[in-house]
Amino acid sequence: MLSQTLAQLAAISVADWIAIVAGAAYALLAVKRVRWCWLAGAMSSAVLIYIAWRARLPMQSALQLFYVAMAAYGFWRWSQADDESGLRISRWPLVWHVGIAVGLCTVAWFAGPVLARWTQAAWPRLDTLVMLGSLLATWMTAQAKLENWLYWIVIDLASIYLYFMQDASGAALLYLIYTGIAVSGALAWARMYRVQERMAQA
Repeated sequence: MLSQTLAQLAAISVADWIAIVAGAAYALLAVKRVRWCWLAGAMSSAVLIYIAWRARLPMQSALQLFYVAMAAYGFWRWSQADDESGLRISRWPLVWHVGIAVGLCTVAWFAGPVLARWTQAAWPRLDTLVMLGSLLATWMTAQAKLENWLYWIVIDLASIYLYFMQDASGAALLYLIYTGIAVSGALAWARMYRVQERMAQA
Protein backbone atom coordinates (compact mmCIF):
# COMPACT_ATOMS: atom_id res chain seq x y z
CA MET A 1 0.00 0.00 0.00
CA LEU A 2 2.77 2.43 0.94
CA SER A 3 4.83 1.57 -2.13
CA GLN A 4 1.74 2.07 -4.33
CA THR A 5 1.11 5.47 -2.75
CA LEU A 6 4.74 6.54 -3.23
CA ALA A 7 4.66 5.37 -6.85
CA GLN A 8 1.50 7.38 -7.50
CA LEU A 9 3.01 10.49 -5.91
CA ALA A 10 6.15 10.11 -8.03
CA ALA A 11 3.97 10.03 -11.15
CA ILE A 12 2.29 13.38 -10.44
CA SER A 13 2.24 15.36 -13.70
CA VAL A 14 2.98 19.02 -14.40
CA ALA A 15 -0.77 19.64 -14.76
CA ASP A 16 -1.32 18.12 -11.32
CA TRP A 17 1.30 20.40 -9.78
CA ILE A 18 -0.24 23.47 -11.40
CA ALA A 19 -3.62 22.48 -9.92
CA ILE A 20 -2.03 21.82 -6.52
CA VAL A 21 -0.13 25.12 -6.30
CA ALA A 22 -2.98 27.25 -7.64
CA GLY A 23 -5.52 25.41 -5.48
CA ALA A 24 -3.45 25.85 -2.34
CA ALA A 25 -3.05 29.55 -3.16
CA TYR A 26 -6.84 29.82 -3.53
CA ALA A 27 -7.55 28.22 -0.16
CA LEU A 28 -4.89 30.19 1.72
CA LEU A 29 -6.07 33.50 0.26
CA ALA A 30 -9.70 32.58 0.99
CA VAL A 31 -8.83 32.07 4.66
CA LYS A 32 -7.50 35.65 4.70
CA ARG A 33 -10.57 36.83 2.75
CA VAL A 34 -8.43 38.17 -0.13
CA ARG A 35 -10.51 38.46 -3.30
CA TRP A 36 -7.65 37.35 -5.57
CA CYS A 37 -8.20 33.84 -4.24
CA TRP A 38 -10.90 33.42 -6.87
CA LEU A 39 -8.43 33.87 -9.75
CA ALA A 40 -6.12 31.22 -8.31
CA GLY A 41 -9.14 28.97 -7.82
CA ALA A 42 -10.20 29.41 -11.43
CA MET A 43 -6.73 28.38 -12.64
CA SER A 44 -6.71 25.28 -10.45
CA SER A 45 -10.22 24.28 -11.50
CA ALA A 46 -9.48 24.70 -15.19
CA VAL A 47 -6.73 22.09 -14.89
CA LEU A 48 -8.85 19.82 -12.69
CA ILE A 49 -11.57 19.64 -15.36
CA TYR A 50 -9.21 17.50 -17.42
CA ILE A 51 -7.80 15.55 -14.46
CA ALA A 52 -11.26 14.58 -13.19
CA TRP A 53 -12.44 13.54 -16.65
CA ARG A 54 -9.35 11.39 -17.12
CA ALA A 55 -10.08 9.73 -13.75
CA ARG A 56 -13.65 8.84 -14.86
CA LEU A 57 -15.26 11.22 -12.39
CA PRO A 58 -17.61 13.14 -14.71
CA MET A 59 -19.49 14.96 -11.97
CA GLN A 60 -16.19 16.21 -10.56
CA SER A 61 -15.21 17.42 -14.02
CA ALA A 62 -18.53 19.26 -14.35
CA LEU A 63 -18.03 20.62 -10.85
CA GLN A 64 -14.65 22.10 -11.78
CA LEU A 65 -16.26 23.79 -14.77
CA PHE A 66 -18.79 25.32 -12.39
CA TYR A 67 -15.92 26.47 -10.15
CA VAL A 68 -14.41 28.43 -13.02
CA ALA A 69 -17.71 30.28 -13.52
CA MET A 70 -18.21 30.66 -9.78
CA ALA A 71 -14.77 32.22 -9.46
CA ALA A 72 -15.97 35.19 -11.52
CA TYR A 73 -18.99 35.59 -9.23
CA GLY A 74 -16.89 35.19 -6.08
CA PHE A 75 -14.40 37.80 -7.25
CA TRP A 76 -17.23 40.23 -8.03
CA ARG A 77 -19.04 39.50 -4.76
CA TRP A 78 -15.96 39.98 -2.60
CA SER A 79 -14.98 43.10 -4.55
CA GLN A 80 -18.30 44.70 -3.57
CA ALA A 81 -17.22 44.54 0.08
CA ASP A 82 -13.67 45.75 -0.49
CA ASP A 83 -13.67 48.41 2.24
CA GLU A 84 -12.32 48.86 5.76
CA SER A 85 -14.76 46.43 7.32
CA GLY A 86 -14.22 43.73 4.71
CA LEU A 87 -16.73 41.05 3.85
CA ARG A 88 -19.06 40.42 6.80
CA ILE A 89 -19.16 36.79 7.98
CA SER A 90 -22.62 35.40 8.74
CA ARG A 91 -24.12 32.07 9.85
CA TRP A 92 -27.07 29.81 9.12
CA PRO A 93 -29.26 28.18 11.82
CA LEU A 94 -28.41 24.56 12.70
CA VAL A 95 -31.77 23.31 11.44
CA TRP A 96 -30.89 24.57 7.96
CA HIS A 97 -27.75 22.43 7.91
CA VAL A 98 -29.66 19.33 9.01
CA GLY A 99 -32.16 19.87 6.22
CA ILE A 100 -29.39 20.50 3.71
CA ALA A 101 -27.56 17.29 4.69
CA VAL A 102 -30.71 15.21 4.36
CA GLY A 103 -31.57 16.85 1.05
CA LEU A 104 -28.11 16.38 -0.47
CA CYS A 105 -27.91 12.71 0.57
CA THR A 106 -31.40 12.01 -0.80
CA VAL A 107 -30.71 13.61 -4.17
CA ALA A 108 -27.33 11.85 -4.48
CA TRP A 109 -28.87 8.48 -3.59
CA PHE A 110 -31.45 8.69 -6.37
CA ALA A 111 -29.30 10.55 -8.92
CA GLY A 112 -26.34 8.18 -8.59
CA PRO A 113 -27.88 5.28 -10.53
CA VAL A 114 -28.93 7.68 -13.29
CA LEU A 115 -25.35 8.91 -13.59
CA ALA A 116 -24.09 5.32 -13.66
CA ARG A 117 -26.50 4.46 -16.47
CA TRP A 118 -25.47 7.34 -18.73
CA THR A 119 -21.73 7.64 -17.96
CA GLN A 120 -18.73 5.54 -16.97
CA ALA A 121 -18.70 7.07 -13.47
CA ALA A 122 -16.64 4.96 -11.08
CA TRP A 123 -18.39 6.18 -7.90
CA PRO A 124 -21.74 7.58 -9.07
CA ARG A 125 -23.43 8.26 -5.70
CA LEU A 126 -20.37 9.61 -3.91
CA ASP A 127 -19.31 11.56 -7.00
CA THR A 128 -22.76 13.17 -7.12
CA LEU A 129 -22.85 13.90 -3.40
CA VAL A 130 -19.43 15.56 -3.46
CA MET A 131 -20.44 17.59 -6.50
CA LEU A 132 -23.68 18.82 -4.90
CA GLY A 133 -22.00 19.60 -1.58
CA SER A 134 -19.23 21.47 -3.37
CA LEU A 135 -21.71 23.61 -5.31
CA LEU A 136 -23.33 24.62 -2.06
CA ALA A 137 -20.06 25.18 -0.19
CA THR A 138 -18.67 27.33 -3.02
CA TRP A 139 -21.74 29.55 -2.91
CA MET A 140 -21.47 29.70 0.89
CA THR A 141 -17.83 30.80 0.58
CA ALA A 142 -18.78 33.56 -1.85
CA GLN A 143 -21.49 34.66 0.61
CA ALA A 144 -19.00 34.50 3.54
CA LYS A 145 -20.99 31.94 5.52
CA LEU A 146 -18.94 30.75 8.49
CA GLU A 147 -19.98 27.11 8.13
CA ASN A 148 -18.61 26.83 4.59
CA TRP A 149 -15.33 25.52 6.04
CA LEU A 150 -17.05 22.65 7.84
CA TYR A 151 -18.67 21.61 4.59
CA TRP A 152 -15.29 21.80 2.86
CA ILE A 153 -13.62 19.56 5.43
CA VAL A 154 -16.14 16.78 4.78
CA ILE A 155 -16.07 17.33 1.00
CA ASP A 156 -12.27 17.38 0.85
CA LEU A 157 -11.97 14.12 2.80
CA ALA A 158 -14.45 12.45 0.44
CA SER A 159 -12.57 13.87 -2.56
CA ILE A 160 -9.28 12.44 -1.30
CA TYR A 161 -10.89 9.00 -1.30
CA LEU A 162 -12.46 9.46 -4.74
CA TYR A 163 -9.31 10.61 -6.50
CA PHE A 164 -6.94 8.22 -4.71
CA MET A 165 -9.11 5.23 -5.58
CA GLN A 166 -9.00 6.35 -9.23
CA ASP A 167 -5.19 6.64 -9.21
CA ALA A 168 -5.31 10.44 -9.44
CA SER A 169 -2.80 10.99 -6.65
CA GLY A 170 -2.03 14.58 -7.63
CA ALA A 171 -5.64 15.59 -7.14
CA ALA A 172 -5.83 13.52 -3.94
CA LEU A 173 -2.78 15.38 -2.60
CA LEU A 174 -4.42 18.70 -3.48
CA TYR A 175 -7.52 17.78 -1.49
CA LEU A 176 -5.36 16.66 1.42
CA ILE A 177 -3.83 20.14 1.43
CA TYR A 178 -7.32 21.61 1.12
CA THR A 179 -8.41 19.67 4.20
CA GLY A 180 -5.67 21.16 6.33
CA ILE A 181 -6.38 24.65 5.03
CA ALA A 182 -10.12 24.19 5.61
CA VAL A 183 -9.47 23.35 9.26
CA SER A 184 -7.32 26.48 9.51
CA GLY A 185 -10.00 28.49 7.72
CA ALA A 186 -12.71 27.31 10.09
CA LEU A 187 -10.67 28.40 13.10
CA ALA A 188 -9.63 31.72 11.56
CA TRP A 189 -13.13 32.68 10.41
CA ALA A 190 -14.59 31.68 13.79
CA ARG A 191 -12.19 34.11 15.45
CA MET A 192 -13.09 36.83 12.95
CA TYR A 193 -16.78 36.17 13.51
CA ARG A 194 -16.46 36.53 17.28
CA VAL A 195 -14.56 39.81 16.89
CA GLN A 196 -17.12 41.03 14.38
CA GLU A 197 -20.01 40.21 16.74
CA ARG A 198 -18.31 41.93 19.68
CA MET A 199 -17.77 45.06 17.60
CA ALA A 200 -21.40 45.01 16.49
CA GLN A 201 -22.58 44.86 20.11
CA ALA A 202 -20.23 47.61 21.32
